[in-house]
Amino acid sequence: MQAIYDIETFRPSQAIGAHIGRARRTIVEAINQQLAPLDISHAQWIVVMLLGDGVATTATELCKILIYDPGAMTRLLDRLEKKGVLRRVRTGSDRRAVRLQLTAEGKKLYPKILAALVQVFNRLLHGFTKTEVRQLEQLLVRMVANA
Repeated sequence: MQAIYDIETFRPSQAIGAHIGRARRTIVEAINQQLAPLDISHAQWIVVMLLGDGVATTATELCKILIYDPGAMTRLLDRLEKKGVLRRVRTGSDRRAVRLQLTAEGKKLYPKILAALVQVFNRLLHGFTKTEVRQLEQLLVRMVANA
């Protein structure tokens, strides 16, 4: 395996981690600004998207995907439930098993969030070609797979 960095020339502020961190911060700030009129936070819109996409259906799954503390997730879900965006549904005979579902309000919110995400990413990716974006996506997937 060929080393990308070496100890003599490595500069953390110029390495891939720093660039990804700055890109993430830029993305989050832009999305939060775009979603401000909907009165939904960063953590909240991600939960709505994961539930809407069927990627997660329980608090445990959300915690695992988002690397979130269960107590903090419970509070986040409580806020979304209070806003009428999601509901907790008991399943089967096990009263502890709770599935999360978007309410009618949550289902109306989902396409609005999706449209905001598309608008933000199109703005941030201005000047990139579709090929470059797909290549960047593939490179990041490879990086995660190496973990």
